[in-house]
Amino acid sequence: MNEQALTTTLNMIKDMVAAYGLKIVGAVVVLLAGVYMARIIKSLIRRLLTQRKVDSIIVSFLVNLTHVSLVVLVIMAALSIAGVPTTSAVAVIGAAGLAIGLALQGSLSNFAAGFLLIVLRPFKKGDYIEGAGTAGIVDEMQVFNTILNTPDNRRVIVPNSKLTNDNIINYSANETRRIDLVFGVSYGDDLRKVKAVLQRIVEADPRVLKEPPAEILVSELADSSVNFIMRAWVRPNAYWPFKFETTEKVKLTFDAEGISIPFPQRDVHLFQQS
Repeated sequence: MNEQALTTTLNMIKDMVAAYGLKIVGAVVVLLAGVYMARIIKSLIRRLLTQRKVDSIIVSFLVNLTHVSLVVLVIMAALSIAGVPTTSAVAVIGAAGLAIGLALQGSLSNFAAGFLLIVLRPFKKGDYIEGAGTAGIVDEMQVFNTILNTPDNRRVIVPNSKLTNDNIINYSANETRRIDLVFGVSYGDDLRKVKAVLQRIVEADPRVLKEPPAEILVSELADSSVNFIMRAWVRPNAYWPFKFETTEKVKLTFDAEGISIPFPQRDVHLFQQS
């Protein structure tokens, strides 16, 4: 009986191999070849879009979306070759997709938000933006996330839905930026002299644009100082160098010109009662 059972089992295995072996092998071949071709098509699309000088963020998004779509089609084709009814598979995948969609609402919203960002294009690769509680230079936009590099070289992965649901400040969108610097001087200093010194500093800097013209204004009569505001227009990439270097230059020039920057102070009056 044992020999008969073994023989029967072997015959069943042979029949199954004869019936489904070639189909399974074909499905595996199609799967491997399809995944390989999907990678090649992904590289070709990236190269074509790059040659046409399409924005790199759009290139990254379309390439990733195309690759995922091709892999899904290859898997469906492999299942069909293996003998799995595709209509049933589609129904199962649809039901599973509904369940997964309910469980992954955040990911789907990130995908939809990524599509909106691609269409509306509030920023491009290399722009310095602020949004979703962080700021950095846009490096890449993926299907679900946007990658930012901070000025101190940290990599921040921001979900796309958080960007679309928050204010996006693009510091690189316009060709010019205005920088406002405030300097406090003593009440005993000559205000005309201070204004002339600040005007001379800003006019001597080649990074300051001629139009609109820079402004030197008295902004506040504060508790311990008279505050001047320097408003100058520069290119976005010159914003931070101008800020740091001008702040240092103003302090050195004030020292050379005898202009004082007062410390916070308060007068205290004592009354003696008899």
